[in-house]
Amino acid sequence: MTRIAVVGGGRIGEALISGLREAGTPPSDIVVIEAVQARADELARKYSILATTLDIGCEGADVIVVAVKPQDVPAVVERIDGAISDSVHESIVVSLAAGIPTQTLENKLSAGSPVVRVMPNTAMLVGRGVSAICKGRFARDEHLEQVQTIMESVGVVVVVTEAQMDAVTAVSGSGPAYFFLLAEAMVDAGVQQGLPRDVALTLATGTALGAGAMLTAGGDGPGQLRYNVSSPGGTTAAAIRQLEAGGLRATVADAMEAAASRSREMAVAAAEDDDEMH
Repeated sequence: MTRIAVVGGGRIGEALISGLREAGTPPSDIVVIEAVQARADELARKYSILATTLDIGCEGADVIVVAVKPQDVPAVVERIDGAISDSVHESIVVSLAAGIPTQTLENKLSAGSPVVRVMPNTAMLVGRGVSAICKGRFARDEHLEQVQTIMESVGVVVVVTEAQMDAVTAVSGSGPAYFFLLAEAMVDAGVQQGLPRDVALTLATGTALGAGAMLTAGGDGPGQLRYNVSSPGGTTAAAIRQLEAGGLRATVADAMEAAASRSREMAVAAAEDDDEMH
């Protein structure tokens, strides 16, 4: 039995709670801490879980998941330390925030506290998330395994080093937005070609769903799948040629570098803020 406290009842926090309940986690093993009382009451009713204060919710929790906005994470973690520092029970503190390094969290906690960092993406809202996890200095393999099991309730999990987290943010953390942008562009282009917008939307989103299923089915990778559908001299080959001529690959690479760079900047800012407070 693992008792899990979710700090933050927004969309990401609710997605995790929903996934845990669907995976069979008893409601008595989940508690939510949410500052907005109406939202806390809503989650308590919807998932039959306890909604309570941070001090009560964190006491005795095996895993404390921080699902608040990145700028709020350091202050929340400091409050969590105040709630658990006198406890003999070991709690794993898990952050779902982009750009906040484990060291920043460890600096807010009592010495030796285990921390695990998670980079999820918004697809966890529909149970199809991709999460990367890494451990801090004091987290052990069994801590990482506990967090991996929890995050698998909302999708696929990969284990990485913290040095790889900025690249993870660029690929999967921000990744859904890239696909949304492509789908939006396809819909607009379909309308320009004479399709009603609702028809173009159905075609584009259905195509995205099917392509995703083919990619995750195993076997052929994306390059081979693209080759398989590109008949010589055909319509797909003509479209791909135009995309390549427009610099699609270079633009994607530049965009992902911008995302990784921004993630690094956020980590530096978090560290500097922490230094100023000390």
